Amino acid sequence: MRFLMTNVAEKTADETLQIEMGKFIEELSKAGVLLATGGMELGGSVIKSTGGEITVIDGPFAEAKEMAGGFALIEVRSREEALELTRRFFKIIGDGEGRIQQIYG
Repeated sequence: MRFLMTNVAEKTADETLQIEMGKFIEELSKAGVLLATGGMELGGSVIKSTGGEITVIDGPFAEAKEMAGGFALIEVRSREEALELTRRFFKIIGDGEGRIQQIYG
């Protein structure tokens, strides 16, 4: 099962956090669980289709602090395993909010 994990952290990464996150990423990579990871721009563009007309709204947006700032694509045996990895992730980064979504196909 593949899951996309996204997060909104409430603080920037200091050196200690970067070291701990590096260890976590290395562990998941060696285990074959981590397929991809990266940071994302806050804001981006919103694309909306209404009645066949496409509208593009470029960020940044007023609520950019609520936008996902990073992602990880993982492959695990169950949703429970994905949730456990998410719990471990938040123990490293501290306060924030995240989402996991199963990827089909």
